[in-house]
Amino acid sequence: MKFAATVTALTSLTLALSPAQAKDTSPPATPPKLIVTISIDQFSADLFAEYRQYFQGGFKRLSQGVVFPSGFQGHAATETCPGHSTILTGDRPARTGIIANHWYDLSTKRADKLVYCAEDENEPGTDSDHYVASVAHLRVPTLGDRIKAADPAVRVVSVSGKDRAALMLGGRHTDQIWWWGGKGFVTLKDRPSDLIVDRVNAVVAARLATAQPATALPPICEERNYPVRAGEQTVGTGRFARDAGDNKAFRASPELDASTLALAAALREEMKLGEGAHTDMLAIGASATDYVGHSYGTQGAEMCVQLMSLDHDLGDFFAKLDDAGIDYVVVLTADHGGQDLPERNDVNAAPMAARINTNLNARTLGQAIGTKLGLHGPVLYSDGPNGDYYVARSLSPAQRKSVIAEAMGMLHDHPQVAAVFSHDSLAAMAPPSGSPDTWSLTERARASFDAQRSGDFVVLLKPRVTPIATPDKGYVATHGSPWDYDRRVPILFWRKGLQGFEQPLPVETIDIMPTLAAMIGLKLAPNDVDGRCLDLDVGEEDMCSHTLSP
Repeated sequence: MKFAATVTALTSLTLALSPAQAKDTSPPATPPKLIVTISIDQFSADLFAEYRQYFQGGFKRLSQGVVFPSGFQGHAATETCPGHSTILTGDRPARTGIIANHWYDLSTKRADKLVYCAEDENEPGTDSDHYVASVAHLRVPTLGDRIKAADPAVRVVSVSGKDRAALMLGGRHTDQIWWWGGKGFVTLKDRPSDLIVDRVNAVVAARLATAQPATALPPICEERNYPVRAGEQTVGTGRFARDAGDNKAFRASPELDASTLALAAALREEMKLGEGAHTDMLAIGASATDYVGHSYGTQGAEMCVQLMSLDHDLGDFFAKLDDAGIDYVVVLTADHGGQDLPERNDVNAAPMAARINTNLNARTLGQAIGTKLGLHGPVLYSDGPNGDYYVARSLSPAQRKSVIAEAMGMLHDHPQVAAVFSHDSLAAMAPPSGSPDTWSLTERARASFDAQRSGDFVVLLKPRVTPIATPDKGYVATHGSPWDYDRRVPILFWRKGLQGFEQPLPVETIDIMPTLAAMIGLKLAPNDVDGRCLDLDVGEEDMCSHTLSP
């Protein structure tokens, strides 16, 4: 196959849809040769349900497999890094140690006390914006790490539009790991360049240097094509027209996912993944849906075009795997969901949605408490109006106790706050168990809690409160809440010959890893992971019955 065939996604962003592959009724009898894990950033269960009837490409094929429409990222910190840390580890953030995209470490010697989840903050001269990418903060192995330990000949490749997605999916022992770096795909600092990646980057660079006209609007997107005012901008009618060299516009468009899938296909072909005697792994993080959701919201023409384009590009990607004659299994899910911008909710019969009050942030709250208690300097630290809050370590134990009491009292009375939990109360709890749809807010917060990294208290906002006070270009809507519109994601399995079924009862993304482990015969020790194996075999035999080591 010529190289050009592996990058057709870069030049085929039209919306003509590929037909889904016909079913094969022969059940697979041996482990697959390739595991393909795809995470669609911000692809909520709500979006899957809304567009499912329209999919004709890759999503349609997956919908003919085993479908769990109510998968859960059970934890409260529904952000990219924690969500991706669950998918191929089988563990919740409380166990992976990835409690958020960012957290504060007030004991670090670095001037910038904010720590990024996918960095090594011990690298000299770095801060949370200028960092060296690393998987150092992930405390547990990924499936790739485990199968590498069992069989070093296995190849593990991870490709994404975001570094944190590639690192959390891939783990510590990837053979190749690449993510979008702004002008091309980049890798870890100690990894060599790769000729095939250089060639893909050259194609992407040429496309990026060329202005792009507006994408054609599919008929199903017409009803979503109307303007909504959000602050100083209008969203809802965009179709991804882009000036030459506009990196940010490229990132928040179908072009990013097409490029990511093209690179994944090129690496698979170059390394002949799935063509040897072992089961190889290919993890793909499709990040554009998240950037589109943040930039334009989830219910406009932009998201419609994005999902129809991704459906087409996934279909092309699967067709390449079919042409190679590989026995592969695909699992597709998401790191979190998302909610639409409140301005469109307001015109779409949901006026109860709102933006966060500007006085709900660590600096304003800390200043009020400092004035009341006679304290000087910063008192509170937080990366946003919700999530983890940290009390200054320069204060005495008695002062810290007073600050926590004052802050929790003020937040408890705030009309946009649902709950506030102290570090000590969460630390005293057992990890949650049972069906994630029944968990209390405390249990959801506990699933994200790490005794060393979590804040002195945790703030959860009320439903439909968007933690963006003022919408800005590229940031009008978001996620990160403990509510089901952010927690519920689809989980889809497909393999040629796998008899499909749909199970509407809740499962968790942590169940993906032990399910794949069972499929390839990788043994797990009892209680080794938080998740459980999902029996995908509709026959009497339980595919999960022999997954645990004695």
